[in-house]
Amino acid sequence: MQKLAALLDRTEWAERPDAWKGRFEGTVFGTNVSVIFYTTDEVGRGPRLHRHAYDEVFIVREGRALFTVGDRQIEAVAGQIVFGPANVPHKFVNLGPGRLETTDIHVTDTIAQEDLD
Repeated sequence: MQKLAALLDRTEWAERPDAWKGRFEGTVFGTNVSVIFYTTDEVGRGPRLHRHAYDEVFIVREGRALFTVGDRQIEAVAGQIVFGPANVPHKFVNLGPGRLETTDIHVTDTIAQEDLD
């Protein structure tokens, strides 16, 4: 079956009209890529420690973040990309000052997460 171009409107994935925050799963397009758009203005805030059975790629779009990926801590700034291998616990927090925005690419058609703390 040949896939066709498709459009997903912002109202179908965004949690807020004023920030890049929300998600969509690859099943919408019949593909193995899902995306979470993460935004926080709160320094010290971020997703809690968790893992996935698939790889994840984090694109830092704005701000500074401290990523914990397994035993490694990585400070990343806007324009940098962090890789999180499958089954490796990870999290990140906003280091500030100001807003942190990331685009988190999940190499799967459906997002599944095991929270660890």
